[in-house]
Amino acid sequence: MRTAEALAILQYEGDAQKAKEMAAYHKVERSYYGIANPVIDAFCKDWRAELSVEDRLSLCAGLWDSNVHEARVAAAKLLTQARIRPDDTSAWDLIVSWVPDFDAWAIADHVCMAGQRRLKWDPSRIDEVETWTTSDHMWSRRAAMVMTLPWTKQRNPKPEEIETRERVLGWAATYVDDQEWFIQKSVSWWLRELSRRDPERVLAFMADHGGKMKTFARKDAIRLIPADLKP
Repeated sequence: MRTAEALAILQYEGDAQKAKEMAAYHKVERSYYGIANPVIDAFCKDWRAELSVEDRLSLCAGLWDSNVHEARVAAAKLLTQARIRPDDTSAWDLIVSWVPDFDAWAIADHVCMAGQRRLKWDPSRIDEVETWTTSDHMWSRRAAMVMTLPWTKQRNPKPEEIETRERVLGWAATYVDDQEWFIQKSVSWWLRELSRRDPERVLAFMADHGGKMKTFARKDAIRLIPADLKP
């Protein structure tokens, strides 16, 4: 499938009024078609089944380059799956190439969900993610936290998973001095998810670094921790 054909299909499903509302909501200048995510999901499911990995990567690149909101979301969704065969570096490299283009949370989060799957498949890729933590680009720094969220979810983590978890918490410790809302939120999001499995570790982090976090981030980080565990 060519990019132009996919864009035409998406545009046909658009709603002009919804597109205006989306543009006002996201506050980023780009084209919006006004399509709900479930509609994009349905198209992506069909395209994923029809296309080879090579053709899908080509379509994803074209959709992303269009700079249409729904097309970029679709590009991310087409790569959001546990296994891509062959899972060489092609899909991962394409995802990484998009990170410097992030300029809004919705598209960034969809891409990060795709990135999470590729990181879980090959955790060594976290070495590259770590380079984003010192980027001048705020959205790249945020992506480092969002893409590594799967390491908050292991109930019985293996030693290497605990090591990665601690590595990311080390990044978070350097982020607490950053007063940018989205960075603070990325730290509290990571801690909140970790608190579901390891509230003690989150409380220890807060004891060491919570004083530097914004009030909303401190509250968000510990809001799922049972009251009897809080100091």
